[in-house]
Amino acid sequence: MQDNNRKEPPSQVTAVLGVQWGDEGKGKLIDILASSFDIVARCQGGANAGHTIVVEDKKYSFHLIPSGLLSPNVTAVIGNGVVLHLESFFSEVDDLSRKGIDVEGRIKISDKAHLLFDYHQLVDGLREEERGGGKIGTTKKGIGPCYSSKANRTGIRVADLRNFHGFPDKFRKSLATKFKRFRVFEYDPKKEIEKYYFLSRRAEPFIRETVSWLHERIDMGRSVLIEGANAAMLDIDFGTYPYVTSSNCTIGGAFTGLGITPKMVGNIVGVFKAYTTRVGEGPFPTECSDENGQKMQQVGKEFGTTTGRPRRCGWLDIMVLKYSILLNGYSTLCLTKLDVLSEFQSILVGVGYRYRGRPMHVFPSSLEVLSEVQVEYETLPGWKGVDLHQVTSFEQLPEAAKTYVNRIEQLVGVPIRYIGVGPSRNCLIEK
Repeated sequence: MQDNNRKEPPSQVTAVLGVQWGDEGKGKLIDILASSFDIVARCQGGANAGHTIVVEDKKYSFHLIPSGLLSPNVTAVIGNGVVLHLESFFSEVDDLSRKGIDVEGRIKISDKAHLLFDYHQLVDGLREEERGGGKIGTTKKGIGPCYSSKANRTGIRVADLRNFHGFPDKFRKSLATKFKRFRVFEYDPKKEIEKYYFLSRRAEPFIRETVSWLHERIDMGRSVLIEGANAAMLDIDFGTYPYVTSSNCTIGGAFTGLGITPKMVGNIVGVFKAYTTRVGEGPFPTECSDENGQKMQQVGKEFGTTTGRPRRCGWLDIMVLKYSILLNGYSTLCLTKLDVLSEFQSILVGVGYRYRGRPMHVFPSSLEVLSEVQVEYETLPGWKGVDLHQVTSFEQLPEAAKTYVNRIEQLVGVPIRYIGVGPSRNCLIEK
């Protein structure tokens, strides 16, 4: 891939984060912005995240590797806050190589990142079964159990692969805690250790101490684009707990997950859909359990990149957006999938909550309260039947679509700079 239209980055260090419950289309924005940056760094999460990029009808799926790698001048960093399943990582590397993407020397893995093993995935499934009717809706990719190992001080880090004669003992000690916890646990430690002997040798060229590496390059004037996984409403502290992921997907996770400081980040871009979706369980105030929700799901192809699970769909929720803005301090916003709303004659926007007759001024922490709120809706005219895929500027949008975008800006008080009008790479306009 040639890149002859490289632009100056909007800020030396920019973070792109999800505003809602994930799957907002962060990958496409990151892919487009990446051509203006030297480094794209992933700060948290694991292979539960999924970004799909469409370039000239060719589809690229990213789960662990930062999607900015499609830009030929970019070096990708997998930070210490990520939990890394090595087999999945190499599966992505091989898939990208088959599709003509050069990855040689372009990916750095933090030696402080924690390794996610197959037994973490088994435990994920067992824990979910134990919950019965109270299931979280996990992807069963082992993310939560791996972060649990990290917090329990029984985890194994990428750096441990470099001293492999000590690896088997650490691995068995880590695994022993899982055998004690679950009586039925079919797993062959010897086979896994043998597999990791070969994986460790293949991983060696990718491993680096990335904290000092990033600081040095920022001091040299190199630009960094931080790629957040998941989204604010899935944050372990601030999301709709317990129906959340196991890491901090708000801006704080960028600092702890990469080892950079707050003063380095000059721009924070929040990405949200023109409507709302979420995967898994938990309260969803603006959910449409009718033909409107089904229409959003089908037209928007709302099925998970990682799991293929259908996403629940509903109208845009301004209370969620305002809460996410409060947590992250977005400089600008990117609105995606505006084209999906071309199916509707009129469009609803959830502008507020009422609880037991009283208006709510803050987003509730209690899920019991959130599940009972009554949403106050505002109805806006739609632009039914107008194809937005060929639109190349804000001025070309139908008046009703411009009104919709402008009204959201008025409600949340943050400018919308980017607008997605279709699935392909070039279907993104600037306002």
